Amino acid sequence: MSLPTHMHAVELIGHGDLDQLVYRTDRPLPAPATDQVLIQVSACGINNTDINTRIGWYSKSVSAATDAAVDALGDDTDATWSGQALSLPRIQGADVCGRIVATGAQVSDDRIGQRVIARTMMADPDGVPNVCWTMGSECDGGFAQFVVVRASEVYAVDSAWSDAELASIPCAYSTAENMLERANLGAERVLITGASGGVGSAAVQLAKRRGANVTAIAGLPKHADLRALGADAVHDRQAGYTALPESSFDLVVDVVGGDDLSNLLPLIRVAGRYICAGAIAGPVVDLDLRTLYLKDLTLMGSTFQPSKVFENLVGYIERDEIKPLVARTYPLADIHQAQRDFMAKGFTGKLVLIPPGLANV
Repeated sequence: MSLPTHMHAVELIGHGDLDQLVYRTDRPLPAPATDQVLIQVSACGINNTDINTRIGWYSKSVSAATDAAVDALGDDTDATWSGQALSLPRIQGADVCGRIVATGAQVSDDRIGQRVIARTMMADPDGVPNVCWTMGSECDGGFAQFVVVRASEVYAVDSAWSDAELASIPCAYSTAENMLERANLGAERVLITGASGGVGSAAVQLAKRRGANVTAIAGLPKHADLRALGADAVHDRQAGYTALPESSFDLVVDVVGGDDLSNLLPLIRVAGRYICAGAIAGPVVDLDLRTLYLKDLTLMGSTFQPSKVFENLVGYIERDEIKPLVARTYPLADIHQAQRDFMAKGFTGKLVLIPPGLANV
């Protein structure tokens, strides 16, 4: 195919509110390095990390929830996953689905035409272990018509799913699967917070796939959706936790954080586990250490992902063992409205952006 010299893309030009996201039609087309491929992006999901990066929430100077006033957030010097300053302008977008249209010199051109998804949490390019290299943070992501990605981080997918469905997988499902893998979840009792969001709804499905009995926490309007995804029980997050019996869960999967930690730990059985991969309700918490040590609890964080996590997800997709719930799609140019809707949390599943096709520009 004939490639353009420029593309449509959304640039993040600084930390702050939505005015820091600028839609451009003249961004130069990136060229793949020797070990990279060029992907024409078909769809790209929206995630909490897009908001967190935009407002500078990853900075250790921040102790507020992600819905706090933007002007209260962010020291720009450490506001990325890796703890470094964000290189600007940056194209965000962690959920890349598309087709390979060009390859670098070291990559077989047999890959051209493959329908692919790309890993969100990639290996460090210098091979340093446990160092974050995240799509849309340390490198440009999928809020554009095209993106370059190392070929080793790009996976062909043989599936009848829509582009929007495939674009729901990379960030949310790899985060959820990594949590369950690290916590070694089997046919056990698991409580999942924030269950209506992208990661939470993914965790519900992936936990059921492992044979777990799932209790999901979400607002009342979303309970039917979560039962349809496989949750065995759904608890109203506004009702508090007193209705849930103490010591009744083997594992708590927490993607919300904040003040609820002190209410969640008593719900875990003796020698049970708690794992966290998000803190949208606030990163700084109170912890009664007696609950931790007297119950012999194991507390875990989850970020770095071995490659097998993503490889497993591709297998689940191709065998139709999971299926994401896409709440709505938006043209890429409508990113401001899409992020407003995302922050309002009035949906279950994923919101997905669709870049314009070459015939539409």
